[in-house]
Amino acid sequence: MTDIILEMRGITKTFPGVRALDNVNLKVREGEIHALMGENGAGKSTLMKVLSGVYPHGSYEGKILFKGQECQFRDIKQSEQLGIVIIHQELALSPYLSIAENIFLGNEKSRYGIVNWSDMIVGTRELLRTVGLQEAPNTPAGQLGVGKQQLVEIAKALSKKVKLLILDEPTAALNEDDSENLLQVLKEFKKRGLTSILISHKLSEITRVADSITILRDGKTIETLDVGRDKVTEDRIIKGMVGRDMTHRFPHREPNIGETLFEIKNWSVYHPQYQERKVIDGANLSIRRGEIVGIAGLMGAGRTELAMSVFGKAYGKRISGSLHKNGKEITLPSISAAIEHGIAYVTEDRKTYGLILIDNIKRNVTLSKLGKIARRSVINDNHEVVEVENFRKKMNIKTPTILQKTMNLSGGNQQKVVLSKWIFTDPDILILDEPTRGIDVGAKYEIYTIIHQLAAEGKGILLISSELPEVIGMCDRIYVMSEGVITGEIAHEDASQEKLMKLMTRMEASEDAISR
Repeated sequence: MTDIILEMRGITKTFPGVRALDNVNLKVREGEIHALMGENGAGKSTLMKVLSGVYPHGSYEGKILFKGQECQFRDIKQSEQLGIVIIHQELALSPYLSIAENIFLGNEKSRYGIVNWSDMIVGTRELLRTVGLQEAPNTPAGQLGVGKQQLVEIAKALSKKVKLLILDEPTAALNEDDSENLLQVLKEFKKRGLTSILISHKLSEITRVADSITILRDGKTIETLDVGRDKVTEDRIIKGMVGRDMTHRFPHREPNIGETLFEIKNWSVYHPQYQERKVIDGANLSIRRGEIVGIAGLMGAGRTELAMSVFGKAYGKRISGSLHKNGKEITLPSISAAIEHGIAYVTEDRKTYGLILIDNIKRNVTLSKLGKIARRSVINDNHEVVEVENFRKKMNIKTPTILQKTMNLSGGNQQKVVLSKWIFTDPDILILDEPTRGIDVGAKYEIYTIIHQLAAEGKGILLISSELPEVIGMCDRIYVMSEGVITGEIAHEDASQEKLMKLMTRMEASEDAISR
């Protein structure tokens, strides 16, 4: 693996008011898995968009050499013709088309101008076998789980005779099993001589599969590590990413827990489409003032369904049970009612449900409680600017102006805007669903600090996370769910990944949970 398949020299890319890439250099050896790491906003995705032609030649400075030849891509089609294929973090499959149609969309096999379905079906079967899928080629993509859709995206890339495969956060939305399966596929490709560039925030994955690691910070190349030769540790990678040692992944906190603030009693929810299927079965849960309560569980355990059904019945049918705040029963028939009762819900999917990406930070922050900045139904623009500017400073949202569109922010800064939006509603209880998904270790630490501050103010926090170290490191108590049932409750001092996994992987509630 000594031959250089890709070299990017002195890449500089600017946007209005921002230098996203500053003289970045990257070398990738043929047949290796090369990881690209850095904080949100470090320039990783921008660099790959320059490489793939999303940002065409002429819109940046520097040179791209692929197999020793200088390339000046005008669009993504030109880069794909040379075998450079990028799979973006947001999947680009049409849910209504079949697997075969998605794989060959825009690249159809045809004869005399007529689509040859037989060749496409045969080709799809071969590609699916290569990525380890057994689904029928005519299966609609929308019927597949996210993990399998990611593998279909890879099969689509392979259909384009890929030589350099770029994956931007491919495991961000996957559970552990799907993530492991995808990484094994990459290892198998490596054995066949395929070169991959992997962008990921998951340090454990990178150190396990990467041959080389290039670290970017603030749009600049910090260093490239050879995993086989250099002493590569997670701490070293983190130091390169954030520019400082982070011996503690979670900020120190002295909890000050008060009386019971919120209770969920005997809560049951049925599926909105399949109304005979019970999604949540008799859940009981409590949160005290100043307490951070976690919910752990595998994908499909019912964590998000529980949260959304509580938040103004945003999910589910035939919902039963009761909700109590400060000892009094409350009813939340709608999201507006939940907000009025001081409950906020930060969704796990900030781009679809948390933000209006085409709108600016100012409007996104104030949208959930416009009455707070209005007088006689007329918005006070000066008041709105003052409020949002305070949030920009308090939350350390990295942006030149609050009029910046949220789609142009990094993932960590987008998440801070979502948090600002809900803190603006003056909630007593915040439900945080995967609040650090898809953001880097430095931004995570900032989010954790904000969560601690909210708890210190006496708010009750319900934290849902797929990352067990996060749940253990952040929460005072942890509820565990499996297939819609709360199977146990563990105090912070008793929590371990092994104990949580045992409760996450079985339906039977423990005797301790039953006794509670």
